[in-house]
This record gives sequence, structure tokens and C-alpha cells, in this order.
Amino acid sequence: MNRIAFVFTHGPHGIAAGREGLDALLATSSLTEKNVGVFFISDGILLLLSHQQPAKILARDFVATFSLLLLYDIDRIYLCADSAAERGLDASADWILTPEWLLALDWRERLEDYNIVLTF
Repeated sequence: MNRIAFVFTHGPHGIAAGREGLDALLATSSLTEKNVGVFFISDGILLLLSHQQPAKILARDFVATFSLLLLYDIDRIYLCADSAAERGLDASADWILTPEWLLALDWRERLEDYNIVLTF
């Protein structure tokens, strides 16, 4: 069976990639829930921060919807620790999920376990 990785590289506002990726992830996970991995790198890590205020920039709030991953039994969630450090963030920030923190090299190695990679 295919192992599918969803890689989030864009921040939550200004582009629909995060919302579209989340929709695709939830739809796919209902079919192959145990073979899905979710990876956050670069500005994509910002999708996991709570207390965002999208209404101030006239954007739609969908970030909290990432907490649905727990209801879908998606537990392979990885965050690039190097990306977080570059943005002045660490594990003590208010994250909506508890991803596994990996250094960039380890993050890439983990991604190699998947034969389909979808980037948003």
C-alpha cells in the first residue's frame, strides 16, 4: 500500500495552500489513515500555532482545523526544528498539535519513508 506524505511549506495566510492541503489530507486519511505522514517545514510550521487572528487581515480561520488530525487518528506528524528555530520558536510555543520535532536532516530522512509526497 502507498505511504503518502503531506508536506506543508507555506504559512497560514496569503495563500490557500494550507487550507487546500488540509482538505486533501483529511479526505485521503479517511481511505489510508495508517499510511499518512504530515510534515511541516519552513513557514508551514506557522500553521500549527494557535491564537492567530486572521480576521484582522480579512482571512478565514482554518488553522484550528488542524486539530482534527487527532480525530482522524493521524499521529505521524513531524515539525522541522530548524525551521522553528529560524523563526524564534521552540516547543514551549502554543502549538495546536504535538508534532515530533526533527532536525532538518532527520526530517528529510523520515520523509524518504513515503513513496508519494504532496507539497502544499
